Amino acid sequence: MPRPTVATSLSAKLLLLTILFVLLAEVLIYAPSIARFRMSYLEERLAAAHIAALSVEAAPDLMVTKELQAKLLAYTGTHVIDLIQPGARVYMLSSPMPPRVDAVYDLRGTGMGMQFVDAGNALWLALEGLFEPQRDRVIRVIDRSPNDPAQRVEVTMDERPLIDAMLDFSRRILAVSVAISLIAAILVYLTLHALLVRPMRRLTAEVVAFRRDPDGAPPLVPGSRSDEIGVAERELAAMQGTVRAALRQRERLATLGTAVAKINHDLRGILSTASLLSERLTESADPEVRRVTPRLVASLDRAVELCSQTLSFTRDGVLPLTPAPTDLHRLAEEAGAEVLATARPDGSRVEAAWINDIPAGTLAQVDAAQLGRALVNLGRNAVQAGADRVRLSAQAGRAGALTLTIADNGPGLAPRARENLFQPFAGSARAGGIGLGLAIAREVLRAHGGDLRLVESGAEGTAFALDIPQCNEDTGPVAVAGHKSFVSH
Repeated sequence: MPRPTVATSLSAKLLLLTILFVLLAEVLIYAPSIARFRMSYLEERLAAAHIAALSVEAAPDLMVTKELQAKLLAYTGTHVIDLIQPGARVYMLSSPMPPRVDAVYDLRGTGMGMQFVDAGNALWLALEGLFEPQRDRVIRVIDRSPNDPAQRVEVTMDERPLIDAMLDFSRRILAVSVAISLIAAILVYLTLHALLVRPMRRLTAEVVAFRRDPDGAPPLVPGSRSDEIGVAERELAAMQGTVRAALRQRERLATLGTAVAKINHDLRGILSTASLLSERLTESADPEVRRVTPRLVASLDRAVELCSQTLSFTRDGVLPLTPAPTDLHRLAEEAGAEVLATARPDGSRVEAAWINDIPAGTLAQVDAAQLGRALVNLGRNAVQAGADRVRLSAQAGRAGALTLTIADNGPGLAPRARENLFQPFAGSARAGGIGLGLAIAREVLRAHGGDLRLVESGAEGTAFALDIPQCNEDTGPVAVAGHKSFVSH
């Protein structure tokens, strides 16, 4: 697995994102800050202009000299000052040749949104002036006096000093923003690296090492953290222990399975020979020998069957299927004949009715040998459990699917058998069984893409459903009224 580079590592991404988010926050803070700075600048000019205009009231005949007027205008940075008092009295200071006004800003009742717009326009003009020199604009500003809201002040001034002050303020804000961003990014980076990145690297290294060598990798020792990282460490350690135990169990089972397969292979040959020889005992003149011989033969047949099923289960793995159009009615008949030829556990002959309600000509795209094997296992379980009637039926499902139902009138399944119904060697539904019949039948149905499920089981009998999704819609089951086929022994 390729290791992440410095540029693509989680640490680098966290550092970059932290810087970007802090800069974004500074940009959002900058907009109201620059608008407020522009407003404060203009208010200072208006307050200074108000004080300068009051000199007219103190002058003889309300007239100031040209020299004093020029000094007052220079100190306030304006060309014209108008102070309108209540009663429409106007005090005015003006330069000899007032310049033409390019824009008028009336600050009375101006909201924050309009202040943003005016500040943005001023900065835009400043940026344009950097690339294309143009004449400095002259603006007229109108507002209530910051010193006395009852009086109105109007000033005419150059906009360039205001723009220069705004640019200087912006440079200071930028410097402070960059410094704050770097400091915050470093602090956040170090914190996240200690809390997240380093533990994640450790977990990642543990996962990689465990994947490469589950047995040789050292076990993970969880820390004492109680957050999500701590939970992940503890869960990973528990998972490693579970997987290691499962692998060891699998190795033991594989070794045991190999040994059992070899033993079963040899034992099946021995038992087959013994079964052939025991059949000759039926010709004995001794009545007692002839009486016990059927039980002996049945016991040997069951032993051979046990060996065969165990070998098949351990050898098959994924079942190889050869699907072909199959007449399910005929397949059920053949399965019934094989089931009814089976001896009961006590060696007695099976006396049961195999009722085939599957309509003749019902076709499905299945592996006949494997599906027949599943039907035989289910039917054999039923008759050996004590059922004397087994009924098969077929129902059409959705999208051409088919469901076969096999029901019996046996005593039902024991609670323990239901809990481990489809588990090999654990789900035997009858005394003396080995628990492979249902497991094999379910494997057959799942190999076809369907499933085997228990429908019901009680004192009146047990019913299993075999879902077959590969059924062809055009050749699905056709109900034939009154059609039944009986095979009974």
